[in-house]
Formats: sequence, C-alpha cells, structure tokens
Amino acid sequence: MKTLYIDCAMGAAGDMLTAALLELVEDKTGFIAHMNAILGGKAVLSAAPDAKCGVRGTHVTVSINGDEEGEELHHHHHHTSIAEIRDYIAAAPVSEKVRADALNVFNLLAEAEAAVHGRPIENVHFHEVGSIDALADVLSVCSLMELLSPEQVLASPVNVGGGTVKCAHGVLPVPAPATERLLRGIPTYSGQVKSELCTPTGAALLKYYVNRFEAQPPMTVSACGYGTGKKDFPVMNAVRVLLGQTEAEAETVLELACNIDDMSAEELGFAMEELLAAGALDVWTAPIGMKKNRPGTLLTVLCHKEKRDGLLRALFQHTATIGVRERRCARYTLARSFYTAASAYGDVRMKGVSGWGITREKPEYEDLARLARENGVTLREVKNSIK
Repeated sequence: MKTLYIDCAMGAAGDMLTAALLELVEDKTGFIAHMNAILGGKAVLSAAPDAKCGVRGTHVTVSINGDEEGEELHHHHHHTSIAEIRDYIAAAPVSEKVRADALNVFNLLAEAEAAVHGRPIENVHFHEVGSIDALADVLSVCSLMELLSPEQVLASPVNVGGGTVKCAHGVLPVPAPATERLLRGIPTYSGQVKSELCTPTGAALLKYYVNRFEAQPPMTVSACGYGTGKKDFPVMNAVRVLLGQTEAEAETVLELACNIDDMSAEELGFAMEELLAAGALDVWTAPIGMKKNRPGTLLTVLCHKEKRDGLLRALFQHTATIGVRERRCARYTLARSFYTAASAYGDVRMKGVSGWGITREKPEYEDLARLARENGVTLREVKNSIK
C-alpha cells in the first residue's frame, strides 16, 4: 500500500509540511510556479535549500507585500472571516478535490477557534491561522497531497513543544488553545524544546489527512523529504516525511454470535440499534434452522476487543439469548477519508476509500435523503448534481 509517513518529532507547521512534501515532487520549480499562479499575487511562495544540524532539507517561505510570514508579522495581516476564506478558496483555480480538502481544513480551524472563543463559527475572525500565508500553506499541502496521492497517511505522536507563544490575544501556553482543541484524540507530548512546535494550521492538516498516529510500521521507503523550520534548536528542526510501500496489516476484531428463535422482528431491530449504539463495528442477521425444526435468526456482532464486555451485556439485555459465541477474526480494510462536496441543492458529505490499488468515493446517503426531502426532488437528482 502506498503510504506517506509523517515524523512529527518536531511538531508540524503548514510551511514545514509544504517543504517536506515538496521534496518528494520531481518538478519543484514547476510546483512553486503553479502555486504562485493560484495565489494570484496575494502572496508569493518560494523554496530554497536549507540545512538543520547538518542535514539538507528545504525551507519554504510565504511573502506578503515583501514580508516573510512570521510570529510578529501575523499581527499586521488583515484578519479574515471563515466566509471570506471560503469565498477565496471557492474562486481559486484548483481541482475540486483540492478545493474540498482546503475548505474542510479551514472548517476544522474555524470550529476550533469558535470553541475556544465561545462564539458562532460564522463570527470567528482568524488571526495567525486565517491570513493569506495560512491559505498559501493549506492550498499548497492540499495540492501536494493530491499530486502524491498516498493510499494512507500515518504519523508519529506529535511533539507540541513547550513554554509560551505570543499571539494577538496575548501570551498563551503551548500548545495554543486552538491547537490543543484540534489535537484532541491525537497522541501528543511535550519535549525539551520550549517553543511552539505545532501550529494550529499544522494541527488541522494532520487531523484532516492522517489516518492513524503510531510508530513507523515496516515500510519500504522510496523517497524522503525534510521541511525545515525557521528557528534553530539543539535538535534538528524539521518535519520528515517518508513515502513508500507498507504491507497490508490485518486488524484483529471479534465476532460475537448467538442463535435466536423467540424474538419478533421489531425486537431484533431494536436490539441491533442498541448494539450499534454500544460501539459495535457492524451488526447483521441471517436466517438459520434450529433444533425441533424451528426457523431462527443468527445475530452477529463485529467489534473491537475493548468493546466486548459492554456488547455482551447489551446482547444479554436486549435479546432472548442465553449464550454467546466468540471468534477472533483478521480484518483488512481500505483507508477512509471524508470531505464535503457541493451539489445544486446543498453540501453533501463524501466518503472516499483507497488501498490495494483501488480508489472510489460515494456520497453519504443521509445527506442525499435530507436534501431530496427538503427540495422535493429524487435521490438520483441530488446525486447527479454533485459537482
């Protein structure tokens, strides 16, 4: 499986991710020119060879009115709303996938800012993360991801740094509140470097693209890139990315099964809903023949090991069974990704899957059904209007 692995031992920032991914691209000059055409003069992207701790890498800068992006200059940039950002991305000359990816990344940023400041998302005005330099970083990373097209993206736990960071609202602890919000559910740690290593933009990009955060799996590496940061530390200040092939890994799951011959269809339907609510990966039934020539139902639950006890309780509570069988299974899955696409009737969530040389996508049924009902049209009409 084509895998991109991101080493976040020195955190992640939009410019560093851009630089690291750029090193994996053959025509680097052409990509920079392409991005500058997309930015249309609002910002100028440039890349130059750099070295940290003696290791060669690439440093990317975004200049606005001749000034390089940086902590102090952020305060002088025009503050932008999520509506302005959406309008800008909607008009950018990029592919529909890049457009959808960039919008979703900024929606994550806006949701985090809204939660931190306790205001509706539409009222959020970005500071550090919302100016043109961040747009350049996000559009660049989204474009590079489309160009590289990994089947899965993995990353190490994220080093957030330490100390404090100065922003428009004053001096804040590291990680900054928006970054902390974005990194919830992701393994993080604070090392010896007392500086902001993971920015909100970097956190949002990781949250959106990374399928799993774990130690590097067995991997046949074909290319490696180093994206350097602006500061110098005793340790190498760079994001490292590895591109290569990983073997398909089987996930161990459990099948819990029981035979039932004395429940109505309504009772079984309710039990299946409760089992899914209790954390089952999947629940299904199949007709079987039981003793005394009775027709019955085989009820099967697929789950992770840590959900077993709760699902056993749910099985005994909501079904008439007096015994449950357990079987361990190896499960192979395609990597999943989600993004939002526009249709003539409203936004539709899309689910993409990839792996084993396969890539496909489909719209979420619930969104299609909701828009069809709201607009008095058929499901197919909504589906066919997706852009």
